[in-house]
Amino acid sequence: MPAPDSSPAAVPGLRRNMVTICAMTATIMQALDTTIANVALPYMQGSLSASQDQINWVLTSYIVAAAIMTAPVGWIANRFGRKRIFIVCSAGFTMASVLCGLAQDINQMVLFRLLQGVFGAALVPLSQAVMLDSYALHERAKAMAIWGMGVMMGPIMGPSLGAWLTETYSWHWVFFVNLPFGIFTVLGLMIFMDETGKDQELRFDWFGFTALAVAIGSLQLALDRGEQLGWLESNEIIAEFIIAGIGFYYFLAHSFTTSKPFIQFALFKDKNFVGGCVFMAVMGLVLFSTMALSSPFLQNVIGYPIITAGVLLATRGCGTFVAMMLVGRMMRFVEARNLIIAGLSITAISLFYMTGWTDQTGVTEIVVISVLQGFGFGLVFVPLSTVAFLTLPNHLRTDGTSMLTLMRNVASSVGISIVISQLTEGSRRVYAGLSENINPFNHALQMPNVRGMIDLGTDTGRAMADVMVKAQAQIIAFSQDYQLVMLFVLVSIPLAIMIGSTKATLRAQSVAPDHAVIE
Repeated sequence: MPAPDSSPAAVPGLRRNMVTICAMTATIMQALDTTIANVALPYMQGSLSASQDQINWVLTSYIVAAAIMTAPVGWIANRFGRKRIFIVCSAGFTMASVLCGLAQDINQMVLFRLLQGVFGAALVPLSQAVMLDSYALHERAKAMAIWGMGVMMGPIMGPSLGAWLTETYSWHWVFFVNLPFGIFTVLGLMIFMDETGKDQELRFDWFGFTALAVAIGSLQLALDRGEQLGWLESNEIIAEFIIAGIGFYYFLAHSFTTSKPFIQFALFKDKNFVGGCVFMAVMGLVLFSTMALSSPFLQNVIGYPIITAGVLLATRGCGTFVAMMLVGRMMRFVEARNLIIAGLSITAISLFYMTGWTDQTGVTEIVVISVLQGFGFGLVFVPLSTVAFLTLPNHLRTDGTSMLTLMRNVASSVGISIVISQLTEGSRRVYAGLSENINPFNHALQMPNVRGMIDLGTDTGRAMADVMVKAQAQIIAFSQDYQLVMLFVLVSIPLAIMIGSTKATLRAQSVAPDHAVIE
Protein backbone atom coordinates (compact mmCIF):
# COMPACT_ATOMS: atom_id res chain seq x y z
CA MET A 1 0.00 0.00 0.00
CA PRO A 2 1.28 3.51 -0.79
CA ALA A 3 2.07 5.89 1.99
CA PRO A 4 -0.72 8.20 3.03
CA ASP A 5 -0.89 11.42 1.10
CA SER A 6 0.50 14.31 3.05
CA SER A 7 -0.26 16.92 0.44
CA PRO A 8 -2.47 19.86 1.28
CA ALA A 9 -6.14 19.76 0.35
CA ALA A 10 -7.14 21.24 -2.99
CA VAL A 11 -9.39 24.02 -1.71
CA PRO A 12 -10.10 26.99 -4.00
CA GLY A 13 -9.55 30.46 -2.60
CA LEU A 14 -6.92 33.10 -1.96
CA ARG A 15 -4.32 30.69 -0.61
CA ARG A 16 -4.53 28.41 -3.63
CA ASN A 17 -4.45 31.33 -6.04
CA MET A 18 -1.37 32.81 -4.39
CA VAL A 19 0.43 29.45 -4.28
CA THR A 20 -0.40 29.04 -7.98
CA ILE A 21 1.06 32.46 -8.80
CA CYS A 22 4.22 31.74 -6.76
CA ALA A 23 4.67 28.36 -8.44
CA MET A 24 4.28 30.07 -11.81
CA THR A 25 6.85 32.79 -11.06
CA ALA A 26 9.34 30.15 -9.91
CA THR A 27 8.75 28.14 -13.09
CA ILE A 28 9.11 31.17 -15.35
CA MET A 29 12.33 32.30 -13.62
CA GLN A 30 13.97 28.93 -14.14
CA ALA A 31 12.62 28.40 -17.67
CA LEU A 32 13.73 31.88 -18.74
CA ASP A 33 17.26 31.45 -17.40
CA THR A 34 17.74 28.34 -19.51
CA THR A 35 17.84 30.52 -22.66
CA ILE A 36 17.87 34.21 -21.67
CA ALA A 37 21.66 34.40 -21.21
CA ASN A 38 22.47 33.00 -24.66
CA VAL A 39 22.05 36.27 -26.55
CA ALA A 40 24.08 38.20 -23.96
CA LEU A 41 27.19 36.01 -24.32
CA PRO A 42 29.03 38.26 -26.84
CA TYR A 43 28.55 41.28 -24.55
CA MET A 44 29.60 39.30 -21.49
CA GLN A 45 32.70 37.97 -23.26
CA GLY A 46 34.17 41.43 -23.74
CA SER A 47 33.16 42.70 -20.30
CA LEU A 48 34.62 39.66 -18.50
CA SER A 49 37.72 39.41 -20.74
CA ALA A 50 36.93 35.78 -21.57
CA SER A 51 37.89 33.60 -24.53
CA GLN A 52 35.24 31.88 -26.67
CA ASP A 53 35.77 28.58 -24.90
CA GLN A 54 35.59 30.22 -21.47
CA ILE A 55 32.40 32.14 -22.18
CA ASN A 56 30.67 28.93 -23.31
CA TRP A 57 31.09 27.64 -19.77
CA VAL A 58 28.54 30.27 -18.67
CA LEU A 59 25.93 28.09 -20.38
CA THR A 60 27.55 24.71 -19.80
CA SER A 61 28.03 25.16 -16.05
CA TYR A 62 24.34 26.01 -15.56
CA ILE A 63 23.09 23.13 -17.73
CA VAL A 64 25.30 20.51 -16.09
CA ALA A 65 24.56 21.65 -12.52
CA ALA A 66 20.80 21.74 -13.17
CA ALA A 67 20.86 18.29 -14.80
CA ILE A 68 22.76 16.67 -11.93
CA MET A 69 20.65 18.23 -9.17
CA THR A 70 17.27 17.47 -10.79
CA ALA A 71 17.48 13.76 -9.94
CA PRO A 72 17.58 14.05 -6.09
CA VAL A 73 14.79 16.66 -5.83
CA GLY A 74 12.19 14.04 -4.94
CA TRP A 75 14.26 12.57 -2.11
CA ILE A 76 15.21 15.99 -0.70
CA ALA A 77 11.58 17.20 -0.70
CA ASN A 78 10.34 13.99 0.95
CA ARG A 79 13.07 14.12 3.58
CA PHE A 80 12.99 17.81 4.56
CA GLY A 81 9.54 18.97 3.42
CA ARG A 82 8.51 20.47 0.12
CA LYS A 83 7.79 23.98 1.41
CA ARG A 84 11.18 24.37 3.08
CA ILE A 85 13.09 23.15 0.02
CA PHE A 86 10.99 25.26 -2.36
CA ILE A 87 11.71 28.41 -0.33
CA VAL A 88 15.44 27.62 0.03
CA CYS A 89 15.82 26.93 -3.69
CA SER A 90 13.84 30.02 -4.73
CA ALA A 91 15.91 32.23 -2.42
CA GLY A 92 19.17 30.58 -3.49
CA PHE A 93 18.32 30.94 -7.18
CA THR A 94 17.49 34.62 -6.69
CA MET A 95 20.71 35.33 -4.81
CA ALA A 96 22.77 33.42 -7.38
CA SER A 97 21.12 35.49 -10.15
CA VAL A 98 22.13 38.73 -8.42
CA LEU A 99 25.68 37.43 -7.95
CA CYS A 100 25.84 36.57 -11.68
CA GLY A 101 24.88 40.14 -12.49
CA LEU A 102 27.64 41.42 -10.17
CA ALA A 103 30.35 39.04 -11.43
CA GLN A 104 33.67 40.78 -12.18
CA ASP A 105 35.47 38.00 -14.06
CA ILE A 106 34.77 34.73 -15.84
CA ASN A 107 35.70 32.57 -12.83
CA GLN A 108 33.11 34.28 -10.63
CA MET A 109 30.50 34.05 -13.39
CA VAL A 110 30.97 30.30 -13.88
CA LEU A 111 30.87 29.70 -10.11
CA PHE A 112 27.67 31.72 -9.67
CA ARG A 113 26.05 30.04 -12.70
CA LEU A 114 26.85 26.68 -11.08
CA LEU A 115 25.05 27.85 -7.95
CA GLN A 116 22.16 29.09 -10.06
CA GLY A 117 21.87 25.66 -11.69
CA VAL A 118 22.05 23.83 -8.34
CA PHE A 119 19.21 25.88 -6.81
CA GLY A 120 17.23 26.21 -10.04
CA ALA A 121 17.07 22.47 -10.68
CA ALA A 122 14.31 22.00 -8.09
CA LEU A 123 12.07 24.90 -9.13
CA VAL A 124 10.28 23.28 -12.08
CA PRO A 125 9.60 19.82 -10.52
CA LEU A 126 8.58 21.35 -7.17
CA SER A 127 6.28 23.89 -8.83
CA GLN A 128 4.61 21.10 -10.81
CA ALA A 129 4.17 18.98 -7.68
CA VAL A 130 2.67 21.96 -5.84
CA MET A 131 0.24 22.61 -8.70
CA LEU A 132 -0.82 18.96 -8.76
CA ASP A 133 -1.44 19.01 -5.01
CA SER A 134 -3.32 22.31 -5.10
CA TYR A 135 -5.99 21.15 -7.57
CA ALA A 136 -8.43 18.26 -7.41
CA LEU A 137 -8.12 15.55 -10.05
CA HIS A 138 -10.92 16.92 -12.22
CA GLU A 139 -9.08 20.29 -12.30
CA ARG A 140 -5.65 18.86 -13.10
CA ALA A 141 -5.88 19.63 -16.82
CA LYS A 142 -6.55 23.30 -16.02
CA ALA A 143 -3.70 23.34 -13.51
CA MET A 144 -1.27 21.79 -16.00
CA ALA A 145 -2.37 24.30 -18.64
CA ILE A 146 -1.51 27.17 -16.28
CA TRP A 147 1.78 25.58 -15.24
CA GLY A 148 2.65 24.61 -18.81
CA MET A 149 2.49 28.23 -19.91
CA GLY A 150 5.48 29.03 -17.72
CA VAL A 151 7.47 26.00 -18.88
CA MET A 152 6.73 26.52 -22.57
CA MET A 153 6.74 30.32 -22.70
CA GLY A 154 10.04 30.68 -20.83
CA PRO A 155 12.25 29.15 -23.54
CA ILE A 156 10.24 30.88 -26.29
CA MET A 157 10.37 34.36 -24.72
CA GLY A 158 13.87 34.05 -23.25
CA PRO A 159 15.92 35.01 -26.33
CA SER A 160 13.80 38.06 -27.21
CA LEU A 161 13.66 39.29 -23.59
CA GLY A 162 17.41 38.73 -23.22
CA ALA A 163 18.10 40.67 -26.42
CA TRP A 164 15.90 43.59 -25.33
CA LEU A 165 17.43 43.81 -21.84
CA THR A 166 20.97 43.56 -23.19
CA GLU A 167 20.55 46.18 -25.89
CA THR A 168 18.39 48.57 -23.85
CA TYR A 169 20.32 48.34 -20.56
CA SER A 170 23.23 45.87 -20.24
CA TRP A 171 23.86 42.15 -19.94
CA HIS A 172 23.77 42.48 -16.13
CA TRP A 173 19.99 42.95 -16.28
CA VAL A 174 19.57 39.52 -17.82
CA PHE A 175 20.22 38.29 -14.26
CA PHE A 176 18.94 41.23 -12.19
CA VAL A 177 15.47 40.78 -13.73
CA ASN A 178 14.99 37.73 -11.47
CA LEU A 179 15.31 39.75 -8.24
CA PRO A 180 11.74 41.15 -7.89
CA PHE A 181 10.17 37.86 -9.01
CA GLY A 182 12.37 35.90 -6.63
CA ILE A 183 11.49 38.09 -3.63
CA PHE A 184 7.79 37.83 -4.45
CA THR A 185 8.03 34.04 -4.81
CA VAL A 186 9.86 33.52 -1.51
CA LEU A 187 7.49 35.75 0.49
CA GLY A 188 4.42 34.21 -1.13
CA LEU A 189 5.54 30.66 -0.42
CA MET A 190 6.38 31.53 3.20
CA ILE A 191 2.94 33.03 3.80
CA PHE A 192 0.55 30.91 1.73
CA MET A 193 2.05 27.47 1.15
CA ASP A 194 1.40 24.58 3.52
CA GLU A 195 4.20 22.21 4.48
CA THR A 196 4.09 18.56 3.47
CA GLY A 197 5.04 15.64 5.64
CA LYS A 198 8.70 14.77 6.30
CA ASP A 199 10.04 11.23 6.30
CA GLN A 200 12.83 11.31 8.87
CA GLU A 201 13.67 7.66 8.19
CA LEU A 202 14.80 8.26 4.60
CA ARG A 203 18.45 7.50 3.96
CA PHE A 204 20.31 8.94 1.01
CA ASP A 205 21.75 6.50 -1.54
CA TRP A 206 25.10 8.19 -2.03
CA PHE A 207 26.50 5.56 -4.38
CA GLY A 208 23.43 5.65 -6.64
CA PHE A 209 23.40 9.46 -6.69
CA THR A 210 27.13 9.71 -7.38
CA ALA A 211 26.95 7.21 -10.24
CA LEU A 212 23.94 8.95 -11.79
CA ALA A 213 25.44 12.43 -11.27
CA VAL A 214 28.69 11.41 -12.96
CA ALA A 215 26.76 9.81 -15.84
CA ILE A 216 24.42 12.76 -16.43
CA GLY A 217 27.15 15.36 -15.93
CA SER A 218 29.52 13.63 -18.38
CA LEU A 219 26.74 13.14 -20.94
CA GLN A 220 25.69 16.79 -20.71
CA LEU A 221 29.30 17.96 -21.07
CA ALA A 222 29.77 15.79 -24.15
CA LEU A 223 26.54 16.97 -25.74
CA ASP A 224 27.20 20.62 -24.95
CA ARG A 225 30.85 20.73 -26.05
CA GLY A 226 30.79 18.09 -28.78
CA GLU A 227 30.08 20.45 -31.67
CA GLN A 228 32.89 22.91 -30.91
CA LEU A 229 35.42 20.11 -30.25
CA GLY A 230 34.58 17.93 -33.25
CA TRP A 231 32.66 15.14 -31.46
CA LEU A 232 34.52 11.81 -31.67
CA GLU A 233 37.57 13.52 -33.13
CA SER A 234 38.17 14.92 -29.63
CA ASN A 235 39.67 12.79 -26.87
CA GLU A 236 37.74 14.84 -24.32
CA ILE A 237 34.37 13.96 -25.88
CA ILE A 238 35.29 10.28 -26.20
CA ALA A 239 36.34 10.21 -22.53
CA GLU A 240 33.11 11.91 -21.46
CA PHE A 241 30.97 9.40 -23.37
CA ILE A 242 32.91 6.50 -21.83
CA ILE A 243 32.56 7.95 -18.32
CA ALA A 244 28.82 8.50 -18.91
CA GLY A 245 28.39 4.89 -20.02
CA ILE A 246 30.26 3.56 -16.97
CA GLY A 247 28.23 5.84 -14.68
CA PHE A 248 24.90 4.63 -16.07
CA TYR A 249 26.05 1.00 -15.83
CA TYR A 250 27.01 1.29 -12.16
CA PHE A 251 23.84 3.24 -11.39
CA LEU A 252 21.58 0.58 -12.91
CA ALA A 253 23.56 -2.34 -11.48
CA HIS A 254 23.45 -0.78 -8.01
CA SER A 255 19.77 0.22 -8.26
CA PHE A 256 18.61 -3.29 -9.15
CA THR A 257 20.58 -4.90 -6.32
CA THR A 258 19.92 -2.55 -3.39
CA SER A 259 16.85 -2.51 -1.16
CA LYS A 260 16.45 1.29 -1.28
CA PRO A 261 17.58 2.62 -4.67
CA PHE A 262 18.12 6.31 -5.34
CA ILE A 263 15.36 6.37 -7.98
CA GLN A 264 12.04 4.83 -6.97
CA PHE A 265 11.46 2.36 -9.80
CA ALA A 266 7.86 1.99 -8.70
CA LEU A 267 7.34 5.06 -10.89
CA PHE A 268 7.83 2.95 -14.00
CA LYS A 269 5.18 0.41 -13.04
CA ASP A 270 2.58 3.03 -13.98
CA LYS A 271 1.82 2.79 -17.71
CA ASN A 272 0.56 6.36 -17.94
CA PHE A 273 3.64 7.77 -16.25
CA VAL A 274 5.95 5.88 -18.61
CA GLY A 275 3.95 7.27 -21.54
CA GLY A 276 4.28 10.75 -20.06
CA CYS A 277 8.07 10.33 -19.77
CA VAL A 278 8.34 9.20 -23.39
CA PHE A 279 6.38 12.14 -24.75
CA MET A 280 8.05 14.62 -22.40
CA ALA A 281 11.35 13.52 -23.95
CA VAL A 282 9.81 13.97 -27.41
CA MET A 283 8.62 17.47 -26.49
CA GLY A 284 11.98 18.44 -25.01
CA LEU A 285 13.82 17.31 -28.13
CA VAL A 286 11.41 18.90 -30.63
CA LEU A 287 10.82 22.18 -28.77
CA PHE A 288 14.45 23.01 -28.08
CA SER A 289 15.86 21.68 -31.36
CA THR A 290 13.44 23.78 -33.43
CA MET A 291 14.32 26.80 -31.28
CA ALA A 292 18.02 26.13 -31.82
CA LEU A 293 17.38 26.15 -35.58
CA SER A 294 14.81 28.93 -35.94
CA SER A 295 16.77 31.73 -34.27
CA PRO A 296 19.94 31.40 -36.40
CA PHE A 297 17.81 30.87 -39.53
CA LEU A 298 15.96 34.13 -39.03
CA GLN A 299 19.15 36.03 -38.17
CA ASN A 300 21.79 34.45 -40.42
CA VAL A 301 19.78 33.35 -43.46
CA ILE A 302 17.02 35.94 -43.74
CA GLY A 303 19.00 38.68 -41.98
CA TYR A 304 16.61 39.92 -39.30
CA PRO A 305 18.12 41.77 -36.32
CA ILE A 306 18.02 39.84 -33.08
CA ILE A 307 15.04 41.70 -31.56
CA THR A 308 12.94 41.22 -34.71
CA ALA A 309 13.85 37.53 -34.76
CA GLY A 310 12.88 37.29 -31.09
CA VAL A 311 9.47 38.87 -31.73
CA LEU A 312 8.81 36.50 -34.64
CA LEU A 313 9.79 33.50 -32.49
CA ALA A 314 7.56 34.75 -29.68
CA THR A 315 4.51 34.34 -31.95
CA ARG A 316 4.90 30.61 -31.37
CA GLY A 317 3.99 31.33 -27.77
CA CYS A 318 0.69 32.83 -28.91
CA GLY A 319 -0.30 29.51 -30.45
CA THR A 320 0.78 27.67 -27.31
CA PHE A 321 -1.25 30.04 -25.14
CA VAL A 322 -4.44 29.50 -27.19
CA ALA A 323 -4.02 25.71 -27.22
CA MET A 324 -3.47 25.52 -23.48
CA MET A 325 -6.59 27.58 -22.84
CA LEU A 326 -8.66 25.21 -24.94
CA VAL A 327 -7.16 21.84 -24.08
CA GLY A 328 -7.88 22.09 -20.34
CA ARG A 329 -11.60 22.00 -21.13
CA MET A 330 -11.31 19.57 -24.04
CA MET A 331 -9.74 16.81 -21.96
CA ARG A 332 -13.07 16.01 -20.29
CA PHE A 333 -14.52 15.11 -23.68
CA VAL A 334 -11.53 14.02 -25.79
CA GLU A 335 -9.02 11.28 -24.96
CA ALA A 336 -5.59 12.61 -24.00
CA ARG A 337 -3.90 10.32 -26.52
CA ASN A 338 -6.05 11.77 -29.32
CA LEU A 339 -5.03 15.31 -28.35
CA ILE A 340 -1.37 14.25 -28.27
CA ILE A 341 -1.68 12.65 -31.72
CA ALA A 342 -3.39 15.79 -33.05
CA GLY A 343 -0.73 18.05 -31.52
CA LEU A 344 2.17 16.01 -32.90
CA SER A 345 0.50 15.89 -36.33
CA ILE A 346 0.11 19.68 -36.35
CA THR A 347 3.75 20.03 -35.28
CA ALA A 348 4.84 17.71 -38.10
CA ILE A 349 2.82 19.75 -40.61
CA SER A 350 4.45 22.98 -39.43
CA LEU A 351 7.91 21.40 -39.74
CA PHE A 352 7.04 20.23 -43.26
CA TYR A 353 6.33 23.82 -44.28
CA MET A 354 9.54 24.96 -42.58
CA THR A 355 11.55 22.61 -44.83
CA GLY A 356 10.60 24.97 -47.67
CA TRP A 357 11.78 28.17 -45.97
CA THR A 358 14.36 30.24 -47.85
CA ASP A 359 15.93 33.67 -47.55
CA GLN A 360 12.86 34.99 -49.40
CA THR A 361 10.28 33.63 -46.93
CA GLY A 362 7.94 36.40 -45.83
CA VAL A 363 6.97 37.54 -42.34
CA THR A 364 3.35 36.40 -42.78
CA GLU A 365 4.33 32.81 -43.51
CA ILE A 366 6.80 32.75 -40.61
CA VAL A 367 4.17 34.04 -38.17
CA VAL A 368 1.45 31.64 -39.38
CA ILE A 369 3.71 28.57 -39.22
CA SER A 370 5.11 29.62 -35.82
CA VAL A 371 1.62 30.05 -34.36
CA LEU A 372 0.58 26.69 -35.84
CA GLN A 373 3.61 24.99 -34.35
CA GLY A 374 3.00 26.59 -30.95
CA PHE A 375 -0.61 25.39 -31.07
CA GLY A 376 0.62 21.84 -31.69
CA PHE A 377 3.02 22.07 -28.74
CA GLY A 378 0.19 23.22 -26.47
CA LEU A 379 -2.06 20.34 -27.53
CA VAL A 380 0.65 17.88 -26.52
CA PHE A 381 2.08 19.40 -23.36
CA VAL A 382 -1.04 19.70 -21.20
CA PRO A 383 -2.42 16.17 -21.83
CA LEU A 384 0.93 14.49 -21.22
CA SER A 385 1.52 16.52 -18.02
CA THR A 386 -1.94 15.52 -16.82
CA VAL A 387 -1.95 11.87 -17.83
CA ALA A 388 1.51 11.20 -16.37
CA PHE A 389 0.09 11.71 -12.86
CA LEU A 390 -3.45 10.46 -13.43
CA THR A 391 -2.86 7.05 -11.87
CA LEU A 392 0.45 7.67 -10.07
CA PRO A 393 0.27 7.27 -6.27
CA ASN A 394 0.49 10.55 -4.39
CA HIS A 395 3.63 9.61 -2.45
CA LEU A 396 5.52 9.25 -5.75
CA ARG A 397 4.40 12.59 -7.16
CA THR A 398 7.49 14.69 -6.36
CA ASP A 399 9.80 11.94 -7.61
CA GLY A 400 7.67 11.79 -10.75
CA THR A 401 7.93 15.51 -11.46
CA SER A 402 11.71 15.33 -11.00
CA MET A 403 11.97 12.44 -13.45
CA LEU A 404 9.82 14.22 -16.06
CA THR A 405 11.98 17.34 -15.78
CA LEU A 406 15.16 15.28 -16.07
CA MET A 407 13.82 13.51 -19.17
CA ARG A 408 12.94 16.81 -20.81
CA ASN A 409 16.32 18.38 -20.01
CA VAL A 410 18.40 15.46 -21.26
CA ALA A 411 16.26 15.08 -24.40
CA SER A 412 16.56 18.80 -25.16
CA SER A 413 20.36 18.60 -24.90
CA VAL A 414 20.40 15.58 -27.20
CA GLY A 415 18.10 17.31 -29.70
CA ILE A 416 20.10 20.53 -29.79
CA SER A 417 23.38 18.63 -30.22
CA ILE A 418 22.00 16.52 -33.06
CA VAL A 419 20.48 19.36 -35.10
CA ILE A 420 23.44 21.73 -34.68
CA SER A 421 25.88 18.97 -35.58
CA GLN A 422 23.80 18.02 -38.62
CA LEU A 423 23.49 21.69 -39.60
CA THR A 424 27.27 22.18 -39.56
CA GLU A 425 28.05 18.94 -41.34
CA GLY A 426 25.15 19.38 -43.77
CA SER A 427 26.31 22.86 -44.74
CA ARG A 428 29.82 21.56 -45.50
CA ARG A 429 28.50 18.60 -47.45
CA VAL A 430 26.03 20.60 -49.54
CA TYR A 431 28.60 23.36 -50.14
CA ALA A 432 31.05 20.80 -51.49
CA GLY A 433 28.38 19.37 -53.80
CA LEU A 434 27.26 22.72 -55.13
CA SER A 435 30.82 24.00 -55.58
CA GLU A 436 31.53 21.22 -58.07
CA ASN A 437 29.17 22.93 -60.51
CA ILE A 438 30.88 26.32 -60.24
CA ASN A 439 33.36 26.07 -63.10
CA PRO A 440 33.98 27.65 -66.52
CA PHE A 441 32.36 24.64 -68.25
CA ASN A 442 28.93 25.22 -66.69
CA HIS A 443 26.81 26.51 -69.57
CA ALA A 444 24.36 28.26 -67.23
CA LEU A 445 27.21 30.44 -65.95
CA GLN A 446 28.19 31.34 -69.52
CA MET A 447 24.82 32.92 -70.30
CA PRO A 448 25.23 36.68 -70.93
CA ASN A 449 22.80 37.85 -68.24
CA VAL A 450 24.46 35.59 -65.63
CA ARG A 451 28.03 36.34 -66.69
CA GLY A 452 27.25 40.06 -66.49
CA MET A 453 26.72 39.62 -62.71
CA ILE A 454 29.04 36.69 -61.93
CA ASP A 455 32.20 36.54 -64.02
CA LEU A 456 34.31 33.62 -62.80
CA GLY A 457 37.27 35.14 -64.58
CA THR A 458 37.48 37.90 -61.96
CA ASP A 459 38.16 37.83 -58.22
CA THR A 460 34.92 39.73 -57.56
CA GLY A 461 32.91 37.23 -59.58
CA ARG A 462 34.43 34.23 -57.81
CA ALA A 463 33.84 35.84 -54.41
CA MET A 464 30.23 36.58 -55.31
CA ALA A 465 29.70 33.01 -56.50
CA ASP A 466 31.20 31.66 -53.27
CA VAL A 467 28.85 33.80 -51.15
CA MET A 468 25.83 32.62 -53.11
CA VAL A 469 26.84 28.96 -52.86
CA LYS A 470 27.38 29.25 -49.08
CA ALA A 471 23.97 30.87 -48.68
CA GLN A 472 22.26 28.14 -50.70
CA ALA A 473 24.15 25.42 -48.83
CA GLN A 474 23.01 26.87 -45.52
CA ILE A 475 19.36 27.04 -46.64
CA ILE A 476 19.45 23.40 -47.81
CA ALA A 477 21.14 22.30 -44.55
CA PHE A 478 18.42 24.00 -42.48
CA SER A 479 15.78 22.31 -44.64
CA GLN A 480 17.36 18.91 -44.03
CA ASP A 481 17.43 19.55 -40.28
CA TYR A 482 13.77 20.52 -40.20
CA GLN A 483 13.03 17.37 -42.18
CA LEU A 484 14.95 15.28 -39.64
CA VAL A 485 12.94 16.72 -36.73
CA MET A 486 9.70 16.22 -38.70
CA LEU A 487 10.51 12.52 -39.25
CA PHE A 488 11.24 12.10 -35.55
CA VAL A 489 7.82 13.59 -34.69
CA LEU A 490 6.06 11.30 -37.19
CA VAL A 491 7.83 8.21 -35.80
CA SER A 492 6.80 9.13 -32.23
CA ILE A 493 3.07 9.45 -33.03
CA PRO A 494 2.28 5.69 -32.88
CA LEU A 495 3.75 5.59 -29.35
CA ALA A 496 0.56 7.33 -28.15
CA ILE A 497 -0.90 3.84 -27.85
CA MET A 498 1.04 3.58 -24.57
CA ILE A 499 -1.39 6.05 -22.97
CA GLY A 500 -4.54 4.62 -21.43
CA SER A 501 -8.06 6.05 -21.48
CA THR A 502 -8.49 9.34 -19.61
CA LYS A 503 -11.83 10.79 -20.73
CA ALA A 504 -14.05 8.62 -18.53
CA THR A 505 -11.89 9.21 -15.46
CA LEU A 506 -11.80 12.99 -15.83
CA ARG A 507 -15.53 13.27 -16.59
CA ALA A 508 -16.38 11.15 -13.55
CA GLN A 509 -14.18 13.34 -11.38
CA SER A 510 -15.86 16.49 -12.70
CA VAL A 511 -19.20 15.13 -11.48
CA ALA A 512 -17.97 13.73 -8.15
CA PRO A 513 -14.73 15.52 -7.22
CA ASP A 514 -12.28 13.45 -5.28
CA HIS A 515 -9.04 14.97 -4.07
CA ALA A 516 -7.27 11.66 -3.95
CA VAL A 517 -5.35 10.34 -6.88
CA ILE A 518 -6.90 7.24 -8.40
CA GLU A 519 -4.76 4.30 -7.49
